Amino acid sequence: MITTELSNIGNIIQTQRDFFKTGKTKDVNFRIEQLKNLKQAIIEHEQSIVEALQADLHKPEVETYLTEISVIKDIDYAIKHLQNWSKPQKAAVSWDFFSYSAKIYPEPLGVVLIIGPWNYPFQLIISPLIGAIAAGNCAIIKPSEIASHTSDIIAKIIAKHFDPAYLAVVEGGVEASQKLLAEKFDHIFFTGGTAVGKIIMAAAAKYLTPVTLELGGKSPCIVDTDINLEHTVRRITWGKFINAGQTCIAPDYLLVNKTIKKDLIDGLEKSLKEFYGENPASSPDYARIISEKHFERLVSFLKDGKVVIGGENQPSERYIAPTLIDNVSLEDSVMQEEIFGPILPIIEYTDIAEAIALINSRPKPLALYFFSQDKNLQKRVLQETSSGGVCINDTVMQVGVSSLPFGGVGDSGIGNYHGKASFDTFSHKKSVLQNSFWLDLKWRYAPYEGKLPLIKKLLG
Repeated sequence: MITTELSNIGNIIQTQRDFFKTGKTKDVNFRIEQLKNLKQAIIEHEQSIVEALQADLHKPEVETYLTEISVIKDIDYAIKHLQNWSKPQKAAVSWDFFSYSAKIYPEPLGVVLIIGPWNYPFQLIISPLIGAIAAGNCAIIKPSEIASHTSDIIAKIIAKHFDPAYLAVVEGGVEASQKLLAEKFDHIFFTGGTAVGKIIMAAAAKYLTPVTLELGGKSPCIVDTDINLEHTVRRITWGKFINAGQTCIAPDYLLVNKTIKKDLIDGLEKSLKEFYGENPASSPDYARIISEKHFERLVSFLKDGKVVIGGENQPSERYIAPTLIDNVSLEDSVMQEEIFGPILPIIEYTDIAEAIALINSRPKPLALYFFSQDKNLQKRVLQETSSGGVCINDTVMQVGVSSLPFGGVGDSGIGNYHGKASFDTFSHKKSVLQNSFWLDLKWRYAPYEGKLPLIKKLLG
């Protein structure tokens, strides 16, 4: 395993600080070169990445390309726009500052820490890393130890293609994370659960380190009556059951208009058979649960409500069939925490106000999905709910649009990234005001006698 020894973490961070002080990372051409280097490294190791994700999550190769290796397009986007992002931006000044000019300079923060999750263990490390590189930082990378094969390939790629004084990987479990969090960084970017997010934020507070927390939560999916049923069931099936439901923005539960509930369930059943066949366990296109611990947690949810589709499971394979649960109570355990697996509870409503009230009674989700062609209902849901993001008449696809900032609100996260938002997250916007020497009005200088009327007029 190619990794940074835990006892050497302090030295690696100091080495990166020394490298950062040389100013080399501030050179935009250097940043573009490193982004190109990262892209080439991913292309060179594509097959190893596919094999690692297959070993960790039984992830189908197509899903690996769609949701992991596709991060390459984010690199291309950053390369295309970086020259413009990094330019100082003019800021307007009021008439009483007529002799001044104002600009905002984006500058790198320094040495940043990126901690990744296990569910999309490659993409969710590389995506924030793109922003860190683009903004001109050095970075320490901590992949998830739960996805051990992917962690190993990330470590090998970074060690082979980058100087550890610039980018370095630290592998390991809780001890590694604790040692990293005991150090001072200029920014910490974490993707994972809310409970660990609180630990990250507490550790960062010691040094007043800014954080970006990409968390999760129970993302609702509202399905009203004015829909194309065939398209709706396919889009929900895909968004929920890719990666066996282990997606932070997967629809966590359905809020379905009572009048179409039966048709929707029948449609979902048909769609599941089209996607994964009569026996999803034998489908090459269906992933597995990451670990025994997570498998056992998910199986316990199957006791809630009434399983109407699926429910089969194989502990030896960490397999849980795509499952729909009806007759779910809000007090059931499956509705108390983010599911993060292939189990989809169904709750019916008779009026959209009920669905909105239920959503607003719970912590703000990372994503909200709404299926309806009714423009008035779309507007109402957008205005009356709060979430990290919204996708109307589809699921999960919002994460693929580089121009849309991605992040949570409240319990679902702090800060955002993707595209320019990634660059901004890892940059400090330095305000610069410049005066000229051609004029120097004395109204602000002492002595102040007789100047108050003019000051009041200026302030008025």
